[in-house]
Amino acid sequence: MNLLRFFALILVTLTVAAVETRKPNVIIFLCDDVGWGEFGFQGNKQIPTPHIDSIASNGIRFTQGYVSGPYCSPTRAGLLTGRYQTRFGHEFNEGGAAGNVRFGLPLTERTIADRFKAEGYETIAIGKWHLGSAAPQLPMKRGFDEFFGTVANTAYFKPQAFVDSRKSPEAHPIVADDFYTTDAYAARAVDWIGRHKTKPFLLYFPFNAQHAPLQAPEKYLNRFKNITDEKRRAFAAIMSAMDDAVGNVLAALREAKIEEHTLIWFLSDNGGPTPSTSSQNGPLRGLKATTLEGGVRVPFCVQWKGNIPAGKTFTQPIIQLDILPTSLAAAGIKTEASWKLDGVNLMPHLTGESKLPPHDALYWRFGVQWAIHKGDWKLVASRPDGLTPRLFNLADDIGEAKDLTATHADKVKELQSAWDKWNAEQAKPLWTPAPAGKAKNKKK
Repeated sequence: MNLLRFFALILVTLTVAAVETRKPNVIIFLCDDVGWGEFGFQGNKQIPTPHIDSIASNGIRFTQGYVSGPYCSPTRAGLLTGRYQTRFGHEFNEGGAAGNVRFGLPLTERTIADRFKAEGYETIAIGKWHLGSAAPQLPMKRGFDEFFGTVANTAYFKPQAFVDSRKSPEAHPIVADDFYTTDAYAARAVDWIGRHKTKPFLLYFPFNAQHAPLQAPEKYLNRFKNITDEKRRAFAAIMSAMDDAVGNVLAALREAKIEEHTLIWFLSDNGGPTPSTSSQNGPLRGLKATTLEGGVRVPFCVQWKGNIPAGKTFTQPIIQLDILPTSLAAAGIKTEASWKLDGVNLMPHLTGESKLPPHDALYWRFGVQWAIHKGDWKLVASRPDGLTPRLFNLADDIGEAKDLTATHADKVKELQSAWDKWNAEQAKPLWTPAPAGKAKNKKK
């Protein structure tokens, strides 16, 4: 062996050893307004999503995966902090502020990016932020080294308030005719992975897909000529573009030989807003902006090859608040009691080390709508049913069709008491929702 080949072999060996011993990367794919009945891994045969489905087949699918808010911004606030967003007043999307409070994730809260950056991780947010547009609330000030995306919901073509922090911290309009958010986001993510493949990184990737307006390039629309309904065809095209984007990111991980060293989450921010976008909630009743199952139970899966089982389902309730503590635990980063997290470390449950339920109960508050899920039982006050609490056994009645309050008064009392206790710990909303017809800021 000549000297050049010897040193090349040493370099390869050291590189492989560094990859194998380093802390895992973390990727969080968050889609927007996708109902529980969409995606192939949820049983949808109309719209192929092979790349997204591969996350479930190579990992674990959650049959009771929830989000803490049935709406865009509250879910993001909970996800990034690992805390119920109602604890710090981030209950609604932007609206009328109480006093001089400006909409956005309160600066008192620490994000998952803050936590990982403190441990030496490279961090980036790509996609729809929707946690405040003022400079102190943008991702670059909330623990992310880079941000490439929009400050709130946007058109897919030529978004008007777009930030590329490599160029400028200021939002600007995109004027290029060939710019399409989903494709552009995927390209930046692939570029990021290529530039950071030798260091542990956190990639937070919140798509604006499948949120309205339904817009897609012809190359994606042409895949679904068999769908005659124009709205559904556009929805399918957007989803197919998103699946391609996920596929490009997964391919970049494989090319960099770091897929096995990457913990990957995929979920939606809330249930589907059928009929406005055609997003389907399957057997669940209720829509986005309700505390019924159709508003808060979402497609949810996780992959970490070689560390959690593949092709499994997890049937106990979990919530997006768990992503932060689980990801930190996977990286060997200790959480502190002073952080007051509501999420829990799912790793012992995913590996089978623990057979206990991760949560004693899950809670929701969205204005005058609310719910508690404990064991198989759910007590919920939600539109369109009116606001009188109704009791359901989700093990027998996933569609929340049979109200059992009349025959299980003791269970109603137990759950109401537990929710009242939790609710007393929550903060008042910092702002009221602007759109007419949404829940009002009102204390229970």
